Amino acid sequence: MSMSATIDQRPAWRALQSHAEEMRNVHLRELFAEQPGRFAHFQRQAAGLALDLSKQRWRPKTFELLLDLAREAEVPRAIEDLLSGERVNRSEDRPALHTALRLPADASLVVDGEDLVPGVHRSLARMTTMVEKFHAGQWRGTTGQPIRDVVNLGVGGSDLGPLMVTHALADYRPAGAYEINVHFASTMDGSQLADYLSRFNPETTLFVLSSKSFTTIDTLSNAQTARDWLLSRLGDAERELAVEVDRDLVMRQHFIGVSASPKKMAEWGIAEANQLEFWDWVGGRYSLWGAIGLPIALVIGMEGFRELLAGAHDMDRHFREAPLEDNLPVLLALAGIWNVNFLDIRAHSILPYDGRLEYFSSYLEQLEMESNGKSVTHDGQDASYSTCPVLWGQLGPNAQHAFYQLLHQGTQAVECDFIAPLRRYDDVTDAATRTHLMNQHRLTLANCFAQSRVLMLGDDAIDEPGERPSHKRYRGNQPSTTLLLDRLTPRTLGALIALYEHKVFVQATIWDINPFDQWGVELGKQIAGETERILASHQGIETMDDSTRGLIEALWRTEEAKGS
Repeated sequence: MSMSATIDQRPAWRALQSHAEEMRNVHLRELFAEQPGRFAHFQRQAAGLALDLSKQRWRPKTFELLLDLAREAEVPRAIEDLLSGERVNRSEDRPALHTALRLPADASLVVDGEDLVPGVHRSLARMTTMVEKFHAGQWRGTTGQPIRDVVNLGVGGSDLGPLMVTHALADYRPAGAYEINVHFASTMDGSQLADYLSRFNPETTLFVLSSKSFTTIDTLSNAQTARDWLLSRLGDAERELAVEVDRDLVMRQHFIGVSASPKKMAEWGIAEANQLEFWDWVGGRYSLWGAIGLPIALVIGMEGFRELLAGAHDMDRHFREAPLEDNLPVLLALAGIWNVNFLDIRAHSILPYDGRLEYFSSYLEQLEMESNGKSVTHDGQDASYSTCPVLWGQLGPNAQHAFYQLLHQGTQAVECDFIAPLRRYDDVTDAATRTHLMNQHRLTLANCFAQSRVLMLGDDAIDEPGERPSHKRYRGNQPSTTLLLDRLTPRTLGALIALYEHKVFVQATIWDINPFDQWGVELGKQIAGETERILASHQGIETMDDSTRGLIEALWRTEEAKGS
């Protein structure tokens, strides 16, 4: 796109701006009244998911104008570029190939003269060998006891994705496997890790160091603590037997590394046989589909992990093949564009109605805001329009007792995504327990459907005689999307995650920003490193601003008082 033709200067955008003025004061209750069969018109299905966009504040004309915008932004070409390995990450001049991690073994994707698929499946085969060894109870610590607790040390994409999926799919542990308990430690202050180290047996504990660069200070700080703990505690055990602890054996039996830097892993002490490959063409927040997903495979087995990949690939194929008007990621993206850029709704809440999706909102916070929290176009111009909204969420049944008050009666408009499986507990063997749990699930779905209805209709959803006092009135007209899964399985979860990945990409394409870099994060790391050096050396404080100087001096005074 030329320097003189940013997307907000193009005809489709201008047409939407004019149309938005017509729509600004139109209430959702009017839209449903004027369009019988609205649900069927704005509902789509693919890859085991059903998407209901009928509660968005738009008309069929809006829908057509948004499709014009997608065509004007060349979304179809962008989709093909992404999935065929073009260099869509322009600031780093490389492709973004997380979709390659879920290609089947008989597929082919040639990038710069190399077919990537064989390498991906070699990595999966190596993971398979590791996972099967754990599940057979054959991965043993230095004292010969089988490993039982695995702690994943990572942060950001090396933590949020695996954490979310292992929690969501804990019901899918393979029958008969030696049970591995998977835990996650990401906080730089060590609080999570300290809790584990106070409770776990070092003889049966293994750590997975997950870091693309293997330079992330948060992860390496936790890893150093874990290594010192193992060497010290296992050393104590060995001394009781009058033998010396074998450092190399400890590293070999109690550590696995996942990184794009084999050299740095080896320098840190990770045995070559315990290294899993992570390619630089996969961004951290898109990485759970490969070796970063080892904790997932340890919970659900490799068969379940491959089902997760297959579900994501189902969505990839749909994304590539479906026309724009039936394309779930495109339609979800366009709903967001309409709300953010034309209705001025800049807050977005993710509300799963299934306790297994407890961490899904946190996962999407990184996926969306780290990807599309940008204000500069590919041409280096400041974007003159809003990009990524503020995104947050919580389990819907809990959020109803927390922040739904703002959704219903606050002063800010918020777009909401309601997510729920239609079926749950129908496989519970005990009949009485099954009936009770299925009734609970029905109650959960009733709340999900009711809340989106009240957000849409406001007072009109409530059949009460007489005038309601002002403090009890609901204005309604809050737009929402409902996403239904037939049931939550590895395959449908894979499709759900890929749906949101592709939604983010479509929005980035329309906004003309790069969703695959994160220079703001890198700057934060750089400044934190410089500040830490000043804290430790007491040199260079004069370069700091007045506020930061005051904070540093407060710390130094505390340290001096403690030392005295």
